[in-house]
Amino acid sequence: MRCFSNTWLGPRAVVALGAAAVAACVVGGGSVAAASRPADTTPVDAAIRQWVRYPSTPGHLSAQAELGKRLFFDTTLSASKRMSCASCHSPAHAYGPPNGRAVQLGGPHLDRAGTRAVPSLRYLDHTPLFSLDAFTPGSEDAEYEGPRGGFTRDGRAASRQQQAAIPLLDRNEMANAGPQAVVAAVRDGPHAAAFRQVFGADVFAHPAQAFADVGEALAAFQREDPSFHPYTSKFDAVMSGHAGFTAQELRGYALFNDPRKGNCASCHIDVPGPGGRPVPFTDFAYAALGVPRNPSIPANRDPHHVDLGLCGPYRRDLQEQARYCGMFKTPTLRNVATRRVFFHNGAFRSLTDVVAFYVQRDTEPGKWYPRAHGKVIPYDDLPPRYRGNVDRTDAPMDRGKGAMPALDTREIADVVAFLRTLDDGYSATAGGPATHPDTNAVRGATTAP
Repeated sequence: MRCFSNTWLGPRAVVALGAAAVAACVVGGGSVAAASRPADTTPVDAAIRQWVRYPSTPGHLSAQAELGKRLFFDTTLSASKRMSCASCHSPAHAYGPPNGRAVQLGGPHLDRAGTRAVPSLRYLDHTPLFSLDAFTPGSEDAEYEGPRGGFTRDGRAASRQQQAAIPLLDRNEMANAGPQAVVAAVRDGPHAAAFRQVFGADVFAHPAQAFADVGEALAAFQREDPSFHPYTSKFDAVMSGHAGFTAQELRGYALFNDPRKGNCASCHIDVPGPGGRPVPFTDFAYAALGVPRNPSIPANRDPHHVDLGLCGPYRRDLQEQARYCGMFKTPTLRNVATRRVFFHNGAFRSLTDVVAFYVQRDTEPGKWYPRAHGKVIPYDDLPPRYRGNVDRTDAPMDRGKGAMPALDTREIADVVAFLRTLDDGYSATAGGPATHPDTNAVRGATTAP
């Protein structure tokens, strides 16, 4: 039975009607064919042979984006000559990491550990410019004001082009000595002729501009290639009337929106954006969540090492703004179930534990934080002077120790079931996610952190 066709059933309708009433409309809806992608018949260099899941249609990308695609998979752009952008942003894993490490290894010998979990590069299209005082369109909180926008977990990059420059030069990632080293690698590499054709015959005579052009080519690839914004999740199919939620997914969807229960939609916006943009599942804003310190990150062996997000150590312009310390950007939840580690420091390895942390963080702090001298140390990854920045006013994080959590065990499972509908690659005809790596990745164990 289908109650709508090619129309969007909004989350407020789900909450208003209730799970039982809406279930009759959406459970067991119609089918949607898996997105078809033509085979790539164009020659490829050995450096990009892993490009198998999402080949672009010949002639679909601009010359600049085609060049960016080749650079994205080019290992010669790293000091080790063994690492490319795709090493950490695998297209087979929703452009996130292909493994379960909290942080990835890089550097000249691929033996240097990073300090933050690698985010996905999908669904960055409508990221606004960074602002300290911004209203979030579509947010349930019409009075919201605060930091918003920018690229990377601390918003320090103003564009995809600037974002691309960061790993190229970071000593823990591709580890080039400077922009000139990157330009020299392109000049002496397999794509030099294409680079000259796109950016000019004398491009390598101007290293600073050539380095910027590398970033622009990578940005063009991410803007133009459909694999960075496929919108092929079960959620998208349901909202267009071509599939239906299960009863459990529907319950999770209602909890996701309920402001007194999951309240997830207050930050992970699940309504279309301005001009009918597809649902982003983020407000691009920042929050301090008090995520536990992750001892598996080598840098954390130093008790003086702290990652304060907006106010350092990588972002330097807000270091004196104490009220922003501990804040990180809210990521999109699209493809969240393909992840194997969660939050900025990869402290969690289970999506179930992530949802449980939100609702039990303050009601059962001993479950999530270490003890010292017999006392639980909440928010232990932040220096004491910044722990007041942690959000304790918004549900489900508005309950004190010993209070009843906003979600019980069954409700947590229901929310997780809904979150799994946000993975790309859904095929109703196959009865679930398409059988390809980005939705068949390990979903995370149910062990405690």
